Formats: sequence, structure tokens, C-alpha cells
Amino acid sequence: MEDYPRTVEEFERRFSTEERCRAYLVSLRWPDGFRCPQCHGRKAVVVRDTLYQCCGCRRQTSATAGTIFQDTRKPLVMWFRAMWYVTSQKNGASALGLQRVLGLASYETAWAWLHKLRRAMVRLGRDRLSGWIEVDETLVGGTEEGVRGRQTVGKSWVVIAAQVDGSGIGRIRMRTVPDCSAASLHPFVEECIEPGSCLHTDGWQGYAGLEKKGYQREVTKLSKSQENASKLMPRVHRVASLLKRWLLGTHQGGVAYYYLPYYLDEFTFRFNRRKSASRGKLFFRLMQQAVATPPRSHESMVRSAQPKPLSMGGKLSQAYIQLR
Repeated sequence: MEDYPRTVEEFERRFSTEERCRAYLVSLRWPDGFRCPQCHGRKAVVVRDTLYQCCGCRRQTSATAGTIFQDTRKPLVMWFRAMWYVTSQKNGASALGLQRVLGLASYETAWAWLHKLRRAMVRLGRDRLSGWIEVDETLVGGTEEGVRGRQTVGKSWVVIAAQVDGSGIGRIRMRTVPDCSAASLHPFVEECIEPGSCLHTDGWQGYAGLEKKGYQREVTKLSKSQENASKLMPRVHRVASLLKRWLLGTHQGGVAYYYLPYYLDEFTFRFNRRKSASRGKLFFRLMQQAVATPPRSHESMVRSAQPKPLSMGGKLSQAYIQLR
């Protein structure tokens, strides 16, 4: 049974203490009762308020161990408020906005929390798209001079798959790719779309050969007119437009390109749940995934984000994608 608050009043009433927050984490992490992460034993004794000891292997663990909340120095009440704020805002939250709302002394803390939450917005083993799917690529970045066609220096390629749902859009998937070659596009399609689905693509040769991998394909050759392209493949172009508007609005266009994949994960999480009747359900889904997501320290997130060549000729993109 899905158990989540429907209103901010109910949220404040339910999660006003550490004990209540921890009990909720326990119910989500072990919905069928305690399960030892080492021996998978089901019996444990409580040695402290926050610590369980397995009766089989004697390993001690807590509700937050092995989750994004591990080793946090802030109270769970504050984490819960952050997650409610992030999921209840239609267009998401910036690190500066989260810092102001929670009264955090450090911008870096707010930044780290948001990136930990973004890593929890991708559910492991999620279903692939199926049916009729529009697939296309777009460049995320500002205006460039002296480049033509698919060349870029300061932008990043993003490939988008949008499921057709009548005249509207169903679920979507997105990913950054170094280029638009078959070596980059085919793995995205295979990971995100069920074989047997019909792919609606343009005539770009990077999609050639997908028929041999079990996909049907309808090819529409697009003219150089952006207006014409938007009419022939409206769903992916609408998603691309909404993505860029979101990056410009919520994040003021200053997104480090090597963190862009995590922003795409957040956009996808929000877009695929845009029809939820209650914002509380987004909070519930994010909390479910947060207790199943391994912990990451601020240092490891920064250290792993090393600049990589994204453009032709081996040139490095700018540190930030400026969407001006």
C-alpha cells in the first residue's frame, strides 16, 4: 500500500520528529520486515534506537546505512523537508533556493543534497519504453559561431526518446552522448526501448542498422526548417524545448556539462510523473528510491566529474553550458 502525505499540513504533522522520520525509512527500506544486508537474515534485535543487530551474522546496521542518508550530520527532519520541497515544486529547485528555504549555512551542502537526490531519481531495473517511439537528438547549449551542421565546441548532445500516447506524450528517456554515431545512439535505444517497438527517426545514418536488432523503423527525412521538423516529430521537439526552458528558468542556464546527465535524470523523473494527482506521490517515489540508492560523498561526486572531450577535434567544451 502506498503510504504518503497528501498535503503540506499532513506532511508536517507526520514527520515532525526524528523518530517518525526514521520509522518511515524503516517501513520503506524493509516493507516485509528486517532483512540483513550481509546474510539476508530476517531476525534482528534493536541494540540502540537507531541500530539493528542481525541474529544470524551479528552485523549491525541502521535504517540509513547504505542509503543516500548515510553519515549525514543533519537531522532526518531536515532531509524530509528538503525532499518535500524539491518534489512539490513544479519546476524543481535550485541549490540556492534550497539553501534559503532550509536555512542551510553552506551552499555546497544544498548542492550536494540535490545531486544525491538526483542520483536517486533513476530507478534500477525500470521498464523500457515500448510501442511507437519518437527518437531524435538535440544540442543543449548557447549560440555558437563558426560551426556547421552537427559540429559543436561548447554544447552537449542529448538523445531523446518520447513514447507516443495518442496525440500526446507518454514516458520519456534522455541521455547525453559524445556524438551522434551509431556507436553512441544504438546503446541508448537498446537500453531504453523494448525490441519490437517502432522507432520514428529522421534520416540520420546513426540510426541505420537498428532493424537488425529487432526494431521496426519509420524514417522521416526532415528539411532544414526547424518549424517543419517540429511538426513531423512534435513530441521529441516539445520535450527538447521544455528541457531547455527548465534549465534556463530553474537553473539560470548555468549547468556544468559534466553534471548534465543528472539534470536529465531529474527532468525525466518529473516529466514522467507530471500527471500524478498528488505531489506527495512524487515524495513517496523519491523516498523509495533514496533508501535503495548507495551513498555518495560530496568529494566523490566532485572528483568523478572530470571534464571530457565532447566536441569534434578533441576540444574541450566550456565548463558550463550557457543557454543564453
